[in-house]
This record gives sequence, structure tokens and C-alpha cells, in this order.
Amino acid sequence: MKKQERIRRVLITGVAGSGGSYLAEYILDHQPGVAVHGLSRWRSTSQNLERVSRRVTLHECDLLDFGSVLTSLKEARPDAIFHLAAHANVRASFRTPDAVLSNNILGTSHLLEAVRQLRMDPIIQICSTSEVYGQVDPKDVPIAESAPLRPVSPYAVSKTAQDLLGFSYFRSYGMRVIRTRMFTYLNPRRTDLFATSFARQIARIESGLQKVLLHGNLDSVRTFIDVRDAVRAYWEAIRFCEPGEAYNIGGVTTMTVGECLRRLRALSRARIPARVDPRLLRPADVTLQIPSVEKFARATGWKPRHGFDDSLGALLAYWRRETRKEKAASAAA
Repeated sequence: MKKQERIRRVLITGVAGSGGSYLAEYILDHQPGVAVHGLSRWRSTSQNLERVSRRVTLHECDLLDFGSVLTSLKEARPDAIFHLAAHANVRASFRTPDAVLSNNILGTSHLLEAVRQLRMDPIIQICSTSEVYGQVDPKDVPIAESAPLRPVSPYAVSKTAQDLLGFSYFRSYGMRVIRTRMFTYLNPRRTDLFATSFARQIARIESGLQKVLLHGNLDSVRTFIDVRDAVRAYWEAIRFCEPGEAYNIGGVTTMTVGECLRRLRALSRARIPARVDPRLLRPADVTLQIPSVEKFARATGWKPRHGFDDSLGALLAYWRRETRKEKAASAAA
């Protein structure tokens, strides 16, 4: 492992989002003495940050506004940057490709260029995705970082561009950019993920707010990781990973999307009827997402701590609480 650097101030782009908020919580709970700053657009909700809002310094910033990026970086003066901000809905990216491409690519370009122009030297982690690998040839499974990048959705194309921009700024300017490619994770706060959608719908059916669970393709094979392990991995990446390199991050539990749904239904307190909704099918799907995480494990010593059943239970418990709030609000209206 490389020599550790003292990190005193971090900046999280997209801090109010599902992943950014969990990362902020992890750092504040487990890394004493580290100040957390975050970029958040004026129209972004801070509900995800409710538990730690008083301990996070928010900077109103839109990554598409270069001036606000410069100002925020001057104010935050980070030792490390976690770049999580992105339009991240794969299916929606087929309907609004221009918005996804411009937001994700230009936002990343502005961030990197602002760091360069300000002559700062933070460690920068670009949080990419396994979607950059696209539909992988079975001979390349488990997927290593050397596998070809074959993105099949506008979202995946935008993340591939982010990934390569990071490498370009490392190679051209010596900026300390690390690229992490996250595989499927269980994140209660991100409702566009299939497992989160399943848990939310099950909780609503249990409460009588919905009758049938709707789903898309159930045949895709995924390897799952808990969001709590994922954000801990992000922290370990800035401490131990080498700038210029790409690292896969993923779990150890592999199954089809359909098996994930079956196991969630088995935890339900009610009968859960389900049917396919054609609107949830993508024009092109990625069906084989099994990572090799050996490179990351060697660099950091990281291992997942949360088992799959624990993650599913936490996911369903979260949405049962949210559904109770929804039902109470509806009754009070």
C-alpha cells in the first residue's frame, strides 16, 4: 500500500444525492477531524443530508456554471474531491440523452479545469460505473479494468467520457485523478435502482397503497454491494489507490435481478403480485455485470462488511418507514 496522506478537508460533488449523502455520513461518523464540504445546486433537496446537515458546509454551485465552480473550490480548499454529481438514470438517458451527456461531461470538464486553473493539487476521485463496460463478452468475465469499454446507453457514454477526461488530466497535467468503477449497489435513497424500486413497491403493497409490483428485465446477472461498503471503499480509494489508475469496486454476491426480487418478496408480510411493465425495459440492456475487484483489494485491503441478506433487510426496512410517512401524510391531507 502507498504512504497515506493526511486528509483534512474533502469536497463531495452531488453531496445531497443518494451516494453523496451516504459518503458524507460515513466520513463524519468514522473519520474524525475531516471537514466535509459539498456542492449542491440551489434546487437540490437536502432531505438526504438531514442527519448530518449541521456538519456539512454546503456551497451553492452548478457544475455547468464555471464561475460558481471556481468560487466554490476557492472557498472549500479541499485536500480531496469525490466527484459523484451526475444524472444517473440509465433508462431516462435514452429519453433525454442531450441533458445527460451535457450535464455529466461538461460538469466534469469544468471541475477538472477549475482545479487546474487554480493550481490546486487535491486527490480527485471520479466515481464512475460498471456501465462503461457495456455488454461484456463472456470470456471477459469476471470483468477486469482492462476489459474494453463498450457503453450502450447515453448515460454510460457520459460516464466513459468522465472516466477518460480524468485520465487525460492525469496524463497531461499530472493531476492526481483516481477512477473508480462501481458495480451494482443497494442504495435505499436512490429510487431508480431496480432493488430500491422493488423494496419501495413491496412496502407500498403491504400498506395497501399499491396493488401490483411492476418490473423490467429480470434476467440480467448482477453482483451486489451495500452502499455502506461502497462509500467506505471510496474513502479507501483516495488513501491508497494510485493516480492515473482505474479500479473496479463491487460485492461478492451474484444473482439475477429476478432472484433479487424473489428474495425480497420472501421477506414481505403480504402476497406480492408482479408483472412486467414494458416502459421499464431499456432499448439496450447490460446483462452480465460480474466484477473482478482484485486490483482494488490489493491496493486497499478493502473487503465488504455487509452481507446481502443484511442489505436487503435494511433496504426493505427503510422503505417501510418511508411508506408509513407517506400513508400518514395522505391521511392528514
